[in-house]
Amino acid sequence: MEIRLWHELLLPYELAVKEMVIKFKHLKKEHREKELYSPIEQVSGRVKSINSILEKMQRKNISWEELEEKVEDIAGIRIICQFSEDIEKVADIIRKRQDMRVLEIKDYITHMKESGYRSYHMIIAYHVETLEGPREIKAEIQIRTLAMNFWATIEHSLQYKYKGNMPPHVRTRLNNAAQSVLTLDEEMSSVRNEVMDAQNSMVHQSNIVKEILNNIENLYHYSNNREVAKIQDEFYRIYESKDLARLERFHQELDVIAEGYRAQAVATEEIL
Repeated sequence: MEIRLWHELLLPYELAVKEMVIKFKHLKKEHREKELYSPIEQVSGRVKSINSILEKMQRKNISWEELEEKVEDIAGIRIICQFSEDIEKVADIIRKRQDMRVLEIKDYITHMKESGYRSYHMIIAYHVETLEGPREIKAEIQIRTLAMNFWATIEHSLQYKYKGNMPPHVRTRLNNAAQSVLTLDEEMSSVRNEVMDAQNSMVHQSNIVKEILNNIENLYHYSNNREVAKIQDEFYRIYESKDLARLERFHQELDVIAEGYRAQAVATEEIL
């Protein structure tokens, strides 16, 4: 296949990866904006390199005609979660989406690979609009925890170094590390509720601070700068106290003050 044709072949997959990464990142943002815990921690995507595609075709004896049907991970999305419980939540979100159709599940968490690899894979059909018209392509979504991803990254590097012939002593250590990752995920799950509460509290405070600063900025358009400066100084004092209850009260009081100034400004404009 010519290089030009390779490029044309991969274009819809590049589009699919860009769209899906944006969508999953936006989903994380939606959770945060609504002060909900997000099961999605990180999102990344890639299109398989031509070299990797050729290696896979050779290894699995895949013909050119079978390429797009049998190489399911030309487009790949990786979603990283904080906790193992979040993996099923993300998978359920994907199952319910109207823009993705799940074709196959590969559960390497319940059925861990002999190497120690653990991850949850979903093969999906995804619709893209191209210059030649609509296309439905296959993509692979990998869902794993931060700990699983760390192990998988190291294992991938070692597999590349040893070309599939990893020395027994390295393989043994890698298997031991896989067990440590399993233990780490279990330990993290035991404090999941506390971590979620802490993170939700941080998001809640961040949203309050953003709204307060927006109100203060708007006040400079409606009232005396010296008065607004006093309000701003009061905000800084409360913020430094780390007292969320005081910050919430200040936020409510500032809403009332800001509404009063806005009403006064409107009334003045009507008189003029």
